[in-house]
Amino acid sequence: MEVKKKLLDIVRDTVRFKHYSLSTERTYIHWIKHYIFFHNKKHPKEMGKEEIEEYLTSLAIKNKVASSTQNQAFSALLFLYKEVLGVDMSEWNIQALRAQERKRIPVVLTKDEVKLVIENLKGIYNLITMLMYGCGLRMNEVINLRVKDIDLGFDKVYVWDSKSLKDRVIPLPLKLKQRIAVQLEAVSELHAKDIKDGFGAVYLPYALEKKYKNAQFETKWQYLFPAANISTDPRTKIKRRHHILANTLGRNIKVAAQKANLNKRVTSHIFRHSYATHLLQAGIDLRSIQELLGHKSVETTMIYTHVISEMNKAKLISPLDF
Repeated sequence: MEVKKKLLDIVRDTVRFKHYSLSTERTYIHWIKHYIFFHNKKHPKEMGKEEIEEYLTSLAIKNKVASSTQNQAFSALLFLYKEVLGVDMSEWNIQALRAQERKRIPVVLTKDEVKLVIENLKGIYNLITMLMYGCGLRMNEVINLRVKDIDLGFDKVYVWDSKSLKDRVIPLPLKLKQRIAVQLEAVSELHAKDIKDGFGAVYLPYALEKKYKNAQFETKWQYLFPAANISTDPRTKIKRRHHILANTLGRNIKVAAQKANLNKRVTSHIFRHSYATHLLQAGIDLRSIQELLGHKSVETTMIYTHVISEMNKAKLISPLDF
């Protein structure tokens, strides 16, 4: 007798079939479950436009969530109805009250402040942060780099399937070339040890491990910044070496900022903001920076012109000082 799968299990299967990340899977599950409980455990098949609008409006009015959080919940519901339940939502025209979008100017570090934070980072976290700043990488992009993504011959870093699904090529900072070469050698030695110990497999995206069965054991597919220990994959239960955890990197950056006595809120993303701002200050044109950052639209990149504008305002003086 065939056991009927629960809705959330079908959602998980669909997310994995679409090759979405584990974090996306957990986020979608959270919001779909929250949506169902909001409507007293009513099955989504029995709900539609009105229930979605009521739920999203409640998030904005009662829960007072940020615009990005409400959009995240909406994306989860779109996925549920379109990809899992096969419902055509094109004519629904969802009209929920949207959370107010706050357009904030990103906080950036000066070059001296960047240097201070990096000086307070040790070992591999020092190198990762320097690469993040030197290439304008997002945290997930830097920790997901593989050996094959580094081209020392042409001094390039390749980023595949980034946030906007745009592949891009970024100049490798020459100051890091020797350290990256040493890191590549260390990864190769660690991988050889893993193979000897009966491990050596690595996670491959888009079911490549089925298409190329031996690729998961090849050095070129290993993470550039591997974790210190072998761990169990939460999805497949396979024991293998993953990359350094985002939380661990973030925690090290926070501690380094505290040691540097900076009063700014320093996160991993501040190095990407600083990278773009410092390039603008150096006279690099906006279109080039857009390509380096992998933004779909130049409007997204233009936020950094506002940062420069605010910096220039600091040169103005008060009438009291005339």
